[in-house]
Amino acid sequence: MTSSKTPAQTTAPFIARQGDVLIIATTAELPKQAALVPRDKGRIVLAYGEVTGHAHAIADSDAQLLSAPGTEDRFLQIMASSGVSLQHEEHATITLLPGTYIVRRQREYTSADMAPVRVAD
Repeated sequence: MTSSKTPAQTTAPFIARQGDVLIIATTAELPKQAALVPRDKGRIVLAYGEVTGHAHAIADSDAQLLSAPGTEDRFLQIMASSGVSLQHEEHATITLLPGTYIVRRQREYTSADMAPVRVAD
């Protein structure tokens, strides 16, 4: 059976991973009570490394990170027309194009008897 969908209609949403950070493009509206997360030394920090102290960070001023009560997800909005660079000292730089993204800390199961824990980076 052949599909009547074009390739653009079957393309999956943008998803990127940098260490323990997962970034998913979304078209959903932000939660109404989302609040701006303060910058650290001018950077948007998506996560700090527990092991090395390094950070997954964006230095561009045309972006903002928001959090919403009741969820661990955070929301990254990129307004820069050329996108921004997500950098980390131990990972390749990722370019994020304009749009809205859900930012999650990845989890892993270490044993069948345990609840998931955050991935340490």
